[in-house]
Amino acid sequence: MKKSLFFNGIKDGFPIFLGYLAVAFTFGIAASKIGVFASILMSATNLTSAGQFAGLDIIEDSLPYFAMALSQLIINLRYCLMSSSLSQKFDSDMPSIHRYLIAFGVTDEIFGVCSQYKGKLRPSYCYGIIFVSFSGWVGGTLLGAVSGTVLPKSVLSALGIALYGMFIAIIMPSAKKERSIALIIFSSMILSALFSYAPILKTVSSSFRIIILTVLISAIAAVLKPVKESGDKAK
Repeated sequence: MKKSLFFNGIKDGFPIFLGYLAVAFTFGIAASKIGVFASILMSATNLTSAGQFAGLDIIEDSLPYFAMALSQLIINLRYCLMSSSLSQKFDSDMPSIHRYLIAFGVTDEIFGVCSQYKGKLRPSYCYGIIFVSFSGWVGGTLLGAVSGTVLPKSVLSALGIALYGMFIAIIMPSAKKERSIALIIFSSMILSALFSYAPILKTVSSSFRIIILTVLISAIAAVLKPVKESGDKAK
C-alpha cells in the first residue's frame, strides 16, 4: 500500500520534475560562480527558486547573515501557510516527524498537487511527489552549475533569458483573466523602475531592494485584491 502511494506520488509529481529541471538549470548557471558543490548544497537545503536567487545576490553583495535571514523569511513565508493548510488533510495522529519532513518539501507546485488530492493525505504519497520534484531541482542545479563552468559566456547569457521567459509564462495567463493581477504586475514594474533609476532609491542594494519591494507589492496586492472572509458575504 505504501509503495503504491509512493509511486502514485512520483507519477503525479513528474510534470513538476520536468519544470524544476529546466528552472534549476538556469539557477545552476547563475550559481556556478559560487562553485558546483555550493550550488548543489543550496538547492538541496532550500528548494525555493525565488529565495535562492535572492540568496545569490546577498552572497555577491557580502551582506550580513541578518539580511539573508530576513530576505528568506519574507520570500518563503508563504510556505508556512501552505504547510499549515496541508496539515488539515493529514490524520490527527500522524507523527510529527512526517509533518516536519513534508513541510520541508512543500513548494507552490507540490502544494497545488497535494491540495487537490481526494481524501486524507498519506506520508508515502507526499514523499513520492517530494522525491521526484527534489530530484529535478537538485539535478537541474547540477547540470546548470557544471555547464556554467564550461560553456562560453555568450551561451550562458542566452540561457539566462530562460528564467525571465518562465516568469512571463507564469504571470501572463493570470493577468489576462484578472485585472487586479495585471495592476499588481504593473505596480511592481513601476516600483522596480523607481528603485533602479531614482537618485536615492537606486543606491539601495539589490538584496534589500527585494525585501522592500516584496513587502510593498504584497501590501498593494492586499489592498487591490483582499481575501473576503466568509462573514463578509452575510453583511
